[in-house]
Amino acid sequence: QVQLVESGGGLVQAGGSLRVSCAASGRTFSSYRMGWFRQAPGKEREFVAAITLSGATTYYTDSVKGRFTISRDNAKNTVYLQMNSLKPEDTAVYSCAALSGVGSVYLDYSYQYWGQGTQVTVSS
Repeated sequence: QVQLVESGGGLVQAGGSLRVSCAASGRTFSSYRMGWFRQAPGKEREFVAAITLSGATTYYTDSVKGRFTISRDNAKNTVYLQMNSLKPEDTAVYSCAALSGVGSVYLDYSYQYWGQGTQVTVSS
């Protein structure tokens, strides 16, 4: 069982930066691939970024490549999403998720555990 708690969301102007964090409970954090997803009002949840167990490999959706960076600190049981050059279309609830075992990091149904989400709002 893993519990995930996001923090760091808020309101930022377009072009600004924000870092959201996801703290995990338990001693097996390093055995989970971690992902970030987002859901805007009236839209389906979409994949944003993911990271492998050690952090050696990262994955991004095309719309955030070059602007967002996912990282993890296994000693702190925390995964981060650094968001730069934010755009109004990045406005959404951002949720982290933990994936154990096989499964595509791009697909939300691959993940076993989810946080409650944190709101990110980018004003124009």
